[in-house]
This record gives sequence, structure tokens and C-alpha cells, in this order.
Amino acid sequence: MRLVWPAVAASMLACGTLQAAVSDSYPSKPVRMIVPWNPGGTSDTIARILGQKMTETWGQQVVIDTRAGASGIIGTEIAMRAPSDGYTLLHANMSQWATNPSLYKTSYDTLRDFDPVSVVASAPQLLVVHPGVAAKSVRGLIQLAKAKPGEINFGSGGAGTLAYPAGELFNSLARVSMVHVPYKGTILALTDLLGGRLQVVFSDMPIALPHARTGKLRALAVTSAKRTPLVPDMPTVAEAGLPSYAVENSWGVFARKGVAAGILDKLNAEIVRVHALPDVRERYASFGLEATSSTPQQFAAIIRADADKYSRIIKATGAKVN
Repeated sequence: MRLVWPAVAASMLACGTLQAAVSDSYPSKPVRMIVPWNPGGTSDTIARILGQKMTETWGQQVVIDTRAGASGIIGTEIAMRAPSDGYTLLHANMSQWATNPSLYKTSYDTLRDFDPVSVVASAPQLLVVHPGVAAKSVRGLIQLAKAKPGEINFGSGGAGTLAYPAGELFNSLARVSMVHVPYKGTILALTDLLGGRLQVVFSDMPIALPHARTGKLRALAVTSAKRTPLVPDMPTVAEAGLPSYAVENSWGVFARKGVAAGILDKLNAEIVRVHALPDVRERYASFGLEATSSTPQQFAAIIRADADKYSRIIKATGAKVN
């Protein structure tokens, strides 16, 4: 035994030294950041801002790889199968960790298969209608939906996106029956809304707010529990007609489970640095987003809380994949 333990200790020391060397040299080649949603959407926009700043710091390209499909599941599964070396990251939003597990049978478990690195942004959704819709307020939309049961449609980027439980929670609390119409991406839903082929969308702020500002869409409310400083004059759904209503989205970066601790630390430190930059915070705010960051432990707690909240919403409203 006296001969074995020194050998084991030396092996452990060598392993630790090797891991430290790998972490110190990271990244030594381009890093792929998978976005499991359509190009031009909110997740893609945030990832490109973050990726550009990381590229400038590291001198290695952060390549944004959009892999849309199945409400974010396809891209997430690609990231899950990647090597645990830190060179493939996942830029995910609440749908992947809060709503999908309650709507789909996925091959992945967020906290089992991924290491949370940091939250990167948060924002309420924006309740928007086509200007041709008679409703000028949340109460007006409720009245219209009650007068025309089953005739008002609300679109989403798919059953697994946050817009779906947001709409079903609205239906449940308002006691109306707007019909869910899923699209392969929120941008496609907004395209039909802009064209008058759809009446309502609970949308990510960055892609709906510009249209609301130009009058092409009418914004009725934000979905957060409190007003957001991003659009301070916009009422919440809660204060505009449904007192207990609250839905808010968030985005974050993950690494495949098993990445060296030193690499995770380096990734977290860089994301925290980027989201403290004034130009990044201003750019996010122009899209209706709040730049933020967290420790991995804080992010894991957010994931657990979100999953619990939205599983209860989905169960209570009877929401299911169309």
C-alpha cells in the first residue's frame, strides 16, 4: 500500500496540472455557440452580440450556429452530444429549461446534461395585436375575445416557446378562449400578425417592439409582474386587467456537462465582463432586453424555479402540444 498511494497521488497531481494547463490555454481554437432557434430571433441576436465581444477578447472566433426545430429541442440535443471540452456552448432560453420538459418527452435533462454558465438577459414579453383589431387595451382584448369565442387567434413560435403558456395563462385568468396557432419561429408568427392574418402574439420584446414603435403593431402591455424601465410607459397585463398575471423570459449560456472547472470559470468571468459593458447594456436595452449575469449556482436556482413555475402553469391551464 505504501508503494501505491504515492503513485496515485502523483497521477492525481499530473491530472490536475494537465487540467490547469488546458484551462489556461482555453480557447485555443474557434468556439461554437449553438442557438436552437431561427436566425434573426431574440436568442440569435443576443448570441451574436455576446459572441462578438468574446471574439474580440480571446482572439478566437465564436461561431454562432443556428439549429432551429422542434421548439429548440433539435439544437439542444446537438449541444448535448458535443464533447465536454468547452468548444461547443448552448445559448438557450427559458423554453428549453422551463416549458419543454412539461410539453415534450426530451432526451435531455437541463441540469443533468449541461452545466449552467450564466444568465445573460431577461425581459418580459410584449402583448401585441394587429392595428385592425378593435381592442385598444388588455380589457378591450378580453371583451373582444368574450364576444367572439374561438374566433381570436394568438400565435407563437411553437408550443415549446414561452408565448404558448403566456397565451394559455391569459385565456385561463381572463376566462376566454383565444385559439393557439403555432409557427416555426416567432418571426413567422409576427409576419402573419403584420399581414393581418393573425390577431394576437405574446412576443419577445426585441422583435415586436420596433414594429410597435412604428405603429405597424399595437402594443397593449408587457407581461412582467412590474413595469419595466425598458418601456416605462407600457402597463403590465396585471395592472391592465388580470391582477395575478406574470410571465417573464430569460436567456443563458450552458456548457456540456463535464467541462473542466477552470474553463467554466473562464467562460463565466467573460460573460459577466461582457454584460457589464455600457455599450452592451445600451444595445440590449434598445431591443427591450435587460443585460444581466450570474454565478452558475444562481443560474441553476433560476432554472429550478422556472421549471417549477411553468410546469404548474401548463398543468393548470391544460396546455399541450398542438
